[in-house]
Amino acid sequence: MSEKDLKRAALIVAMFASFLTPFLGSAINIALPSIGKEFQANAIALSWVATSYLLAAAIFLVPFGRAADILGRKKVFIAGLVLITISSLFCAVSSSITWLIISRVFQAIGSSMLFGTGMAIITSVFPKEERGKAMGIVVSSVYVGLSIGPFAGGLMTEYLGWRSIFYAIVPMGIVAIYITIRNLKGEWADAKGEKFDWTGSFIYGAALFLLIYGFSELPDKIGCVTSSSGLIILFIFIWWEGKVKDPVFDLDLFRKNITFRYSNLAALINYSATFAVAFLLSLYLQYNKGMSPRDAGIVLVIQPIVMAFLSPYFGKLSDKIDAGKVASAGMAFSTSGLILLVFLNDQTSLIYILGTLVLLGLGFAMFSSPNTNAIMSSVEKKHYGIASGSVGTMRLVGQMFSMGITMLLFSVFMGKVKIVPEYYPQFLSAMKTAFVIFAVLCFIGIFASLARGKVKS
Repeated sequence: MSEKDLKRAALIVAMFASFLTPFLGSAINIALPSIGKEFQANAIALSWVATSYLLAAAIFLVPFGRAADILGRKKVFIAGLVLITISSLFCAVSSSITWLIISRVFQAIGSSMLFGTGMAIITSVFPKEERGKAMGIVVSSVYVGLSIGPFAGGLMTEYLGWRSIFYAIVPMGIVAIYITIRNLKGEWADAKGEKFDWTGSFIYGAALFLLIYGFSELPDKIGCVTSSSGLIILFIFIWWEGKVKDPVFDLDLFRKNITFRYSNLAALINYSATFAVAFLLSLYLQYNKGMSPRDAGIVLVIQPIVMAFLSPYFGKLSDKIDAGKVASAGMAFSTSGLILLVFLNDQTSLIYILGTLVLLGLGFAMFSSPNTNAIMSSVEKKHYGIASGSVGTMRLVGQMFSMGITMLLFSVFMGKVKIVPEYYPQFLSAMKTAFVIFAVLCFIGIFASLARGKVKS
């Protein structure tokens, strides 16, 4: 297989897998009110349909990134596609909200196998001078999934029911498995022969679970106790990783690599500040503005469309100029968009909402590809899986914190109730407060992004 064919094959499978997961996530956001209606679920339980996925994916991402470095990135990638396909079928036939949430957990484990290997495969195949462009194309496919998701999810929910979204993933997964096995020749296992750190993986998973689950239960007492326990176990994890020979996560990457450290911090802040926007706007458009799932999906599609078109350009730009400065400018645009969302109310015009989504799309396109390029280009080959896992972990933990902030505000403003017309004003207050918090976070993230110094990928 020629080098050109290998690059093309790697790009195709990475794009396909990168499309699959965000498509599912964004489509489900639109379907949440319908799911809640069928299962008679309150706002907190409904949030866990999204949150359980993020939590499980975050817990397994770093361990699977390390496993891919040892066992082979292609093997782990294919296993992830198989698990996503099977678990999607179980989601489709769920008979209760609990069954659906459990099935989403298995879906997340499969996704973590993809997140921990996709960018690592691209980084393994493409040289540095072409890497940013390739990553931009892969990131663009993520946004194509995000673009099609709300629109397709809205149509499918309205005309075929929310279960059809999960059924649609099954043939897509089968196609992705076939393409990967048939076209992606070769294997990459740059840490082959090294031992897998089972103890560290268990401690890491326990720390992350307690920390994030506890955060979602705040301000209740159990939330304070659980979050505190998670922090303590996180320090135990750091101690353990410092003494073990082959750690699941080489902490020297954070201690000695400034670019890696601050690029990851910037990613964590960016996703913490932006992920719940689509979730909140989906509910706002359907509850406060009275839109159908289809119409809400059409409105929300504008942001990922902007991302999809611009991500390859900014990824390519980061091959030529300082990736850190491009990403920092993107964070500034995202901050501006979040500030505009603070002023939403029942009378806000559609033009205002669409303009804000365009601004957010521009900001995220400028941030994501250059920031990922900076992270992946700052490590050695044997750490590509860990770095890819780290990128995904910052994304998922950030998304988890974003949803955690949202659920905390729901608890404070509404309590554990269904979102019915009498609670629409309280929902609006919770949403606007969330956007204030997200805007402040994103503003702080500008300086975290700049702190990495000059980056030449």
